Amino acid sequence: MENKNITEKDDVVIRFSGDSGDGMQLTGTLFSDTAALQGNGISTFPDYPAEIRAPQGTVAGVSGFQVHFSDHRVQTPGDYCDVLVAMNPAALKANICWLKKDATIIIDGDSLDEKSLAKAGYTTLDPFAELGIADYNIIVPDITTMTKEALKDFDMDMKSVVKCKNMFALGICLFMFNKPLEHPIEYIEAKFGKRNPTVAEANIQVLKAGYNYAHNTHAFANTYDVHAADLPKGRYRSVNGNQATAWGFIAASEKSGRPLFCGSYPITPATVILEELAKRRDLGVKAIQCEDEIAGICTAIGAAFGGSFAVTTTSGPGFSLKSEAMGLAVITELPLVVVDVQRGGPSTGIPTKTEQGDLFQALWGRNGECPMIVIAASTPCDCFEYAFTAGKLAMEHMTPVVLLTDGYIANGSQPWKIPSMKDYPEIHPPIITSLPEDEPAFLPYKRDEKTLARRWALPGTPGLEHRIGGLEKHFLKGSPSHDPHNHEKMVRLRAEKVARVADYIPAQTVYGDPEGDLLVVGWGGTRGHLESAVDHMRREGKKVSLCHFNYINPLPHGVADIFSRFKKIVVCELNEGQFANYMRMSFPQFRYEQYNKVQGLPFTKEELVENFNQLLQK
Repeated sequence: MENKNITEKDDVVIRFSGDSGDGMQLTGTLFSDTAALQGNGISTFPDYPAEIRAPQGTVAGVSGFQVHFSDHRVQTPGDYCDVLVAMNPAALKANICWLKKDATIIIDGDSLDEKSLAKAGYTTLDPFAELGIADYNIIVPDITTMTKEALKDFDMDMKSVVKCKNMFALGICLFMFNKPLEHPIEYIEAKFGKRNPTVAEANIQVLKAGYNYAHNTHAFANTYDVHAADLPKGRYRSVNGNQATAWGFIAASEKSGRPLFCGSYPITPATVILEELAKRRDLGVKAIQCEDEIAGICTAIGAAFGGSFAVTTTSGPGFSLKSEAMGLAVITELPLVVVDVQRGGPSTGIPTKTEQGDLFQALWGRNGECPMIVIAASTPCDCFEYAFTAGKLAMEHMTPVVLLTDGYIANGSQPWKIPSMKDYPEIHPPIITSLPEDEPAFLPYKRDEKTLARRWALPGTPGLEHRIGGLEKHFLKGSPSHDPHNHEKMVRLRAEKVARVADYIPAQTVYGDPEGDLLVVGWGGTRGHLESAVDHMRREGKKVSLCHFNYINPLPHGVADIFSRFKKIVVCELNEGQFANYMRMSFPQFRYEQYNKVQGLPFTKEELVENFNQLLQK
């Protein structure tokens, strides 16, 4: 340690990459958690292959995990990486486009054999020259060989030995950035110590071997320090968007006094929400893995009828399967939250990649006049806030709510300041427990004058028996009705109930100056990149601001006033222009430019800044 030349850095982006079985997700998670424990601002982005098991050693099978850590709060996982850890030639080839020009590349020298190079699609035996990166800072330790050497005295088969090589790469990176070994060691001991102490000891041995290799060989001319970020004081933990969504629902259940029920079917990238809720039986959560998507939502609707705070989780393909049952929730006016963790489509599409292609489906993808509240989370952390809010709106307004997230924020992680539940409002579902004196017979669709919410009568409550189902119903009695005027009255009541939610959500705000030359408009999980691009341009003196939407239907108050104060408006989204067209329908008095990306990837700050400058120069 005494010979190190330490260079201070404001922020660093590392990308860990290898085959699906190389443990890159765990390696990246352990590094990012270590950085977070040291107080760095972090943002992460896992990048999974779209195929369940692509051929080993091919570009299609490459799995990655990007970590951005800094001495300040960070909003994105970074555009391009300072360090690429590649466990094989395919990982190098797949990630060459994400390297900064002065990047450091760490690649397992044992993987650079003729067979592996051919499998990855190289035409020569010199991958660095072929890729045009021969002048980069390239470090080629024989990671596999040194892993085997470190474990030569362990009673383990060779396959298990080689599986430990990701810890060698982690040890190198921890040394390079002056990070301690304590957290990874504690994690390995907790995960494997009791169940398989040999595996735990082996991984720790290889972790230390990688750290010592970097130290003893002076593999790096410099090591680097990234100081702790100046974050608000509090207790933090690293959280991804799916975890935060699950916990937001648990918080809403606590504040409403209603037991939480989740009926879902596993689907990438939403499954972790179901898994996280299934862990919390100690908090009264009931989670059922159903046989299909339709069963998932129907069990949730049944639970809502029975008095539970009900949720169902899915992604785009499953969301379409749930559409008929969503109509049932709308017409019965039962509280339900439907989570759609968006991914690339159509059909199966690219299931591990992010997109914002489900907006129109969320707004209108049901038969008949079938309005639903639609809200969207923006960051891994605020998935907690919007899951809580979705539950509050569903229960207090007696209507289903769609919560949109996406693969980027669902799998990405950030430091999350653990909130105190005393700071969150109570949730007051309109539960009725006895027949009012002014009602000779119960009228299940009698409404609150302000919200138009009907009352929530739980099954088995004496005097509150009523009929419920998918047929149109009498506007007060709830009995089936085919009267045309009654149907029109109910259609308009359900639409007005959703529209009035605008009075119960925050007015729209603008990030930056309230007027200027260019207003950037976005929604959902693009906020971090859009805000970073706007910050960059504002530092250059450009009059650019951001109007980012979390409440989609109904839209918040104040939007038209904000739009009117800017010379140009550009709508940025990861689809072909769904929100832009929604704005044209909602506020046709304004002209909208578009910047769209449909690559299964989030925006980069660089491409956004370039586009915004072009718009300003027109």
